[in-house]
Amino acid sequence: MPLPDAVLFAANNLFGTAKVDPATTGRSTGAKIPLVIDPLVDGNSGYQTLATESIEGRVSAFVKERFPQFELQPFTSATLAKGPLLFIGTFTAVNMDGTNKPGRDWHRVCLALVDLRTGKIVSKGFARAAMDGVDMTPTAFFLDSPAWAPDPAITGYVRTCQGTRAGDPINPAYYDRIMSAAMINDAVLALGKGQHEEALDLFKGVLRQPGGDQLRVHNGIYLAASRLGRKEEAAQAFTRIVDFGLAQNQLGVKFLFRPGSTLFLPDPQVSGAYHMWMAQLAQRAAARTACLEITGHTSRTGPEPMNERLSLMRAQYVKQRLDTAASALAKRTRAAGAGSSKNISGLGTDDARDALDRRVEFAVKDCPAR
Repeated sequence: MPLPDAVLFAANNLFGTAKVDPATTGRSTGAKIPLVIDPLVDGNSGYQTLATESIEGRVSAFVKERFPQFELQPFTSATLAKGPLLFIGTFTAVNMDGTNKPGRDWHRVCLALVDLRTGKIVSKGFARAAMDGVDMTPTAFFLDSPAWAPDPAITGYVRTCQGTRAGDPINPAYYDRIMSAAMINDAVLALGKGQHEEALDLFKGVLRQPGGDQLRVHNGIYLAASRLGRKEEAAQAFTRIVDFGLAQNQLGVKFLFRPGSTLFLPDPQVSGAYHMWMAQLAQRAAARTACLEITGHTSRTGPEPMNERLSLMRAQYVKQRLDTAASALAKRTRAAGAGSSKNISGLGTDDARDALDRRVEFAVKDCPAR
């Protein structure tokens, strides 16, 4: 269906089948049911996008018009403490066979209502949306974040929505970090408003909380410190980004290269921090005993044999820079090229919007026996 129709179809199933028993949830009969939205994400990248924001807006308007028994409330830790229903969802580009392999044929709309009091999924909504008219550009925070890695908090969110049924428990990795998610949301909003000092304080506050060790927090501290001109603090934040990614055995860094080249973009606004990034990557990787596979990636534009060669050359360039910075790495790193075979966004815009697809990825591997 066209995206607006698909969203309304999924939302109608979601709220139309939701059964909330006041006796088991501690809510009085006849009282409005508090509803909080934890921002929807792209199911492949975990990013919030212009498309997921538009879905939230459509569903919010739909609920106010058709389901007045629900009362929309802000996504804050104070609201969550009252045990509302939580609305989550993913919007995922998939192939005709329903898998997330490279190549995109349609979008899967997955919506879920979860009850924080019972810890269970209340209802689900699902639809298939056509590709036309969909803008998967990441929102500003994710667009500007320097790195990507698997994050248990985001993975738990996605798994709570996808592959589950009503009555199933909320994924523990997500459930345990919901309070932190609300605080992160406040920090991201502050950063978006240019309130960099406030955002930095908020992100640091989350980091001190249980469940606060999340990639969004480390990226947020890096962005806020950078915009405040605090280079040393930004470098420390990037170190934590590297440590987080290597602990997950996978870290994608969004180095931007000149088109068709192995040289970084010369714009200091883009590549000015790359020297520091390289230094931190070399230092933290050298401190480990494991080996590191450095894989270049490209967008899906252009002939794939050329993409494969280019991605390998870029990985080799990064490897050379790291080996020079830390000679101990030379025997523990290898370069590989994936071309566009492992695109995450699949946008094919060849600009900052699809930087995630043109990442250089660092994967922790066991060293071969000698």
